Amino acid sequence: MALTIRPAVADDAALILHFITELAIYEKAEDQVAATTQSIVASLFGAESPSKALICELDGKAIGYAVYFFSYSTWQAKAGLYLEDLYVSPDARGLGAGKRLLQHLAAIAWEKGCGRFEWSVLDWNEPAIQFYESLGAKAQSEWIRYRVEGDAIREMAFAPTPVQSTSAITQ
Repeated sequence: MALTIRPAVADDAALILHFITELAIYEKAEDQVAATTQSIVASLFGAESPSKALICELDGKAIGYAVYFFSYSTWQAKAGLYLEDLYVSPDARGLGAGKRLLQHLAAIAWEKGCGRFEWSVLDWNEPAIQFYESLGAKAQSEWIRYRVEGDAIREMAFAPTPVQSTSAITQ
């Protein structure tokens, strides 16, 4: 049994979409997947893409993937690595693929001088939480994650803002 991890390439877009869909089904959010093979090629492998992907293979057969990007910490004045997705097919779980993917990403973070390696997990995903904690990861419960998506981005961007006076009232 040989587990290998390699950088994903544009020809992996259909495979990545397959894994994204499997992950969405697991997370009870299949109806939210808007990605297509073409949009993955453009957004993940385009010249302006901030993201990268890895494919995990068992004896040459793809069994999982990870998508990540670099963030920035002002407090540390260092880059960070943010793991967007980590997924291993159900029939390949328990073979060490998830751990190997995380170790590979940690090595990338270390080599790049990152001050943080972070990701999010759904609060009901107890198997994933236990897995991450077994590797030494700590939950960051003091932070609340916010999101604006879809039309709400446009509404935020173009919402009228009240005009504020710059003159002080003194008497």
